[in-house]
This record gives sequence, C-alpha cells and structure tokens, in this order.
Amino acid sequence: MFYKSVIIFFVLLPFCFLYPKLKKKELIVEKKRRLLIEFKEAVMILSSLLNAGYSLENSVKEALVELRLLYVKDNLIIKEFEYICQLIYMNISVERAFDDLAYRSHCEDIRSFAKVLRIAKRSGGELESIIAHTVSVIGDKVRIKEEIITMTAAKRFEQKVMNILPLLIVLYIDFSSPGFFNIMYTTIIGRMCMSVGLTVYLLAIYISKRLLNIEV
Repeated sequence: MFYKSVIIFFVLLPFCFLYPKLKKKELIVEKKRRLLIEFKEAVMILSSLLNAGYSLENSVKEALVELRLLYVKDNLIIKEFEYICQLIYMNISVERAFDDLAYRSHCEDIRSFAKVLRIAKRSGGELESIIAHTVSVIGDKVRIKEEIITMTAAKRFEQKVMNILPLLIVLYIDFSSPGFFNIMYTTIIGRMCMSVGLTVYLLAIYISKRLLNIEV
C-alpha cells in the first residue's frame, strides 16, 4: 500500500512477525487485568472468612467453595485457588502458596498481598486486620483502574478507528482514482514521502496507545 514494490515487500516482511508478539503482550496484559479483578473478589471473601473466625488454611478452602459459586468452572482464579489448596494439602504453607501465585502472575498487587501475608504470619500480628487493610487497598486500586478503563473506553474505540482510517482513505483514493499515487510509487521523492508517512503513522499509533495506557 505504501510502496507497491515486491522487493520492498519482502524486505519488510520480517517485521510482520513483530505483530504476533505485540498482540501476545496485549493478551497477557488483559489476562493479568482479569486475574487481578478476580483476585480482589477472592481475597475479599478470604478476609471476611478470617473475620468470621476461620483459620487461614480453612479460609482459603472455604473461599474456593465461594468462588465456585461466583464464577464458572474454568475461571482463572478458581484454577489458582484449586492449586493453592493442593499445595496446602501437601503441607506447604499458605504464604508460600501465595508467593508462588505472585511469582507466576507477575502482578504487583498480588505480590504485595503475598508479601504482607508472609510478614503478618511471621510476626504473629493481628492477621485479620492486616489482611483486611491490604484487601481494602487492593480493592481501591482495582476500582480506580476499572473506572479509568470505563472512562477511556470511547477514546480507545476512537483510537482503533483512527488507526484504520488512513489506510482506508489511501485504498479508497487508489481504487476510485487509479494512477493518482503513481508518482509516489515510482520516484525517489515519492518513496521518501511514503516512508515519512508510514513512520508518522506508526509513531501516531504508538503514542496513542501510550497515552491511553494509564497506570495506577
């Protein structure tokens, strides 16, 4: 579209393999977001069970029962809590089980919870109040993140439309007015202009994604 050259097509073809990697990264980010939302619900249940007088180990087991009622069978957090329960049955401590989840999830909030849980168990402090405070902080962060995503949803849709629009305009002109872009494909200056246009287009996509990627 930008060059109409078989040679340039094959020269730039290797860069096409970058797209699956970028898409995979987006899917991982979305998966982490869903896991954190579900984790928030799970630790809220865990905190309420601790306040009701359950031990930490029994709270995790009972939380799994509640999660099975709340989510579908193959849900991310259900699988994780099933694995944590398996570790508990193998006489592995709850804090080590959550450390393992934190390590595998690469999620900062889950890491923070696991760290607080480990310190609280080691110090022998008021576990219920410490966990309740940590859960409250995680809940606030998740709520703010979701509010930001909701508020920027329209802008994200606009961004996707604007990403495609320049390509559609070029295609429309090329099909409706054959030969209109010939000078851009057959001269050095034309190819340089197309290269600048492609660079600006890709840079605009990158900047728009960065602007909408708001961290909390």
